[in-house]
Amino acid sequence: MNPEAARKPPQDAVTVRHLRLGVGSVGIALPVVLVVGHQLVTRRLTLLDSLSGYYHTELRDVLVGALCAIGVFLISYRYRWPDDLLGTVAGGLAILVALFPTTVGAAAGTVGPGDRFVGAVHQVAAGALFALLAVFCLVLFTRPDRAGVPPRRSAVRFYRLCGGLIVLAIALALASTQLPADVRHTLKPVLWCETLAVFAFGAAWVVKSDALLRAAEPAGTAPGAARTTPS
Repeated sequence: MNPEAARKPPQDAVTVRHLRLGVGSVGIALPVVLVVGHQLVTRRLTLLDSLSGYYHTELRDVLVGALCAIGVFLISYRYRWPDDLLGTVAGGLAILVALFPTTVGAAAGTVGPGDRFVGAVHQVAAGALFALLAVFCLVLFTRPDRAGVPPRRSAVRFYRLCGGLIVLAIALALASTQLPADVRHTLKPVLWCETLAVFAFGAAWVVKSDALLRAAEPAGTAPGAARTTPS
């Protein structure tokens, strides 16, 4: 047997790792690309009230494309039950968020009853998506892997931190709806909360991708060597 081939992780582990890395990377990059891209296009240092509001700017295709990419990644994600099921549901919600745009940031006088229904679907899907992403961080990522090896304590703390930040962001975004409209427009609480949640989600998936690959690598070169690196 080729020693190099023996040291390589299984192809399934590599595939799942790439899916996790892809989901996390797109999530981390999305807020930066939207905010910086909008400022470069308009040549003004302005922030919108939410990430979803960039649908009504020149960055519409970037937002829709990134959300659809995340959705496809999540639907394609296969690891074990219930990861597969929740990944499929989360992926469907991400695509709904992309295809049912928010009414926030739409031009005045262009929002009708149908648009308000679409906006309501967007809000419900976005809230459910963030909730599922928190479940991944707090529950699924902190479990032992398929071989029964638990994650490192430092990794568990990091996943729980990311999940807690997502939950906190959801709670603060909901609480901010009680603020006066002029205060919300000035402070942009929903934008910051969404950005925090997306960064936390992306970071957790990137870290989990590397943990998976390390867990799949043999711990030694001797035959039957035990694996010691958890995911």
